[in-house]
Amino acid sequence: MATASNLTTADCQDDMVPVEALEVGEMVEVRSGETVPVDGIVVEGSGAIDRAPLTGEPIPVPVKEGDRIEAGLTLVRGPLVVKSEATGEGTRLSSLIDLVKHYKDQPTRTQSTIESFTLIWTPLVVIASPVFALLIFGATKQAVLTTLLLWVVSCPCSLLLASPVPHAAALTTASAFGLIARGGDVLESASEVELAMLDKTGTLTSGKPTISQIYVSKGEDEDNALSIAAGIEARSNHPYARTIIEAATRRGLNPTPVSGISDGEAGVSGKIGPRKVMLGRSDWLLSNGVSMTPEIEAALQESRDAGRGASVLALDGKPIAAFGFAHDDAREGVLEAISELRSHGVKIEILSGDEQASVEAFAREIGIDPSLCKGGVDPEGKAEYVTKRSSDDRTLMAGDGFNDAGALAAADIGVAVGSGDQVNLEAADVLIPGQDPRALSRMVALAKRTRKVVYANIAISVAVTLTLVLAVISGFKINLAAGIALHEASAIIIILNGMWVSGTGANRLSILAALGRDIGSDIAEIANIILGKEGDDSSATA
Repeated sequence: MATASNLTTADCQDDMVPVEALEVGEMVEVRSGETVPVDGIVVEGSGAIDRAPLTGEPIPVPVKEGDRIEAGLTLVRGPLVVKSEATGEGTRLSSLIDLVKHYKDQPTRTQSTIESFTLIWTPLVVIASPVFALLIFGATKQAVLTTLLLWVVSCPCSLLLASPVPHAAALTTASAFGLIARGGDVLESASEVELAMLDKTGTLTSGKPTISQIYVSKGEDEDNALSIAAGIEARSNHPYARTIIEAATRRGLNPTPVSGISDGEAGVSGKIGPRKVMLGRSDWLLSNGVSMTPEIEAALQESRDAGRGASVLALDGKPIAAFGFAHDDAREGVLEAISELRSHGVKIEILSGDEQASVEAFAREIGIDPSLCKGGVDPEGKAEYVTKRSSDDRTLMAGDGFNDAGALAAADIGVAVGSGDQVNLEAADVLIPGQDPRALSRMVALAKRTRKVVYANIAISVAVTLTLVLAVISGFKINLAAGIALHEASAIIIILNGMWVSGTGANRLSILAALGRDIGSDIAEIANIILGKEGDDSSATA
């Protein structure tokens, strides 16, 4: 994401200017690896840009003169000269940030039930207690004692602890399996989730391509083809390049030395001695006079039918190999996460900016009905769709790119997965810094367990309070000290019960043991202070 500290070249000169100083209509040079600082049109050069944060496409997209690019995206291969059409707050990235603020400023569905109740209960008790005592006992000492006793036993302290204590324990437990929630209200909402909408690239998949297969022409050697491909991609930062180099390294192959490497619109070329070598998209090779052999053409068609990418390697104008790339390798734990979410009654949909065919193919692979998947959705469309679904169901949206930010803010629960994008962090209610999708299902399970404990706490608090109030009203003999003791006992029960959220019995016992140690340590420290002070006083007297 472009920041105020980034510098770029304006008007195709060598002058470096701060991004915030750029104006509409100026020419901006963007070099390989840099973040695009403006929305604009490419007027010179060609290359590839990483649109994954905006559209979810896992592979950089070729760009050329006349194409439009947006601020915040990374230029993988360049350079480009861009004519600025929007800067600063006028860019699409800025509008997405405004979209996040819009949804985050919307009021929550309901105010806390407990807080609403205590707002009525507390003043009612304060006023009604002395009135009741005066009516029954008149202006006597007993009326005063009864009023005080009713105030004590009716105080909603334990009720106000019914929710915060288990939520605090749940937040601590959540952090243990790699989940950071903004507060207990988030877990309360998560316990009611009915529909989970999940981004595909980077959330359910790694977003990194892998070589699915290497096809070689008749008479060619697979290891030799991989070694040549690794050599020509040695200086590239394209995802396919990294994948090829890693594959060669795993096989123990050394990259073939290639000289004169240069980037094309959709590939790279160079020389191995006097021989010209090219690697890239088949249409780019065709435009450069390379004809596809039947074996390579069949391999390319197989990759297209499977929804996979492919690159062709040519030597002296003849294709010698094709590399098939799988983009949608499911993250470890995806199937388990989906199964667990369904076991909790949560419906699952995929909402992605990637192509519909790719989304549907991946959905079939992980057992989701393709009819429940929407592909090719832009960031604004995601936010609108999530808003619409949230009117009928309690929703959860999980995504990793800033194209998901508006949708995260619009959902009842927004989950940023392994994202460092600031706009995503601001939009999300929950952050999963790691890459384990099972954290989603564990969050829902924890939230439901927490809700049961909260309801149990409310029942205990209300039952104890009503019993004590009815006992006082009915004339049962309770002195003030006993009323205070019983009231505080209920609060302690609520606190201990709230710790039960922490999972296994061993964890619960460890919490109680830690609490006991803390209390014992505090008592010992107080005793030492008192005894030490008394010793000081006695020595001073002497």
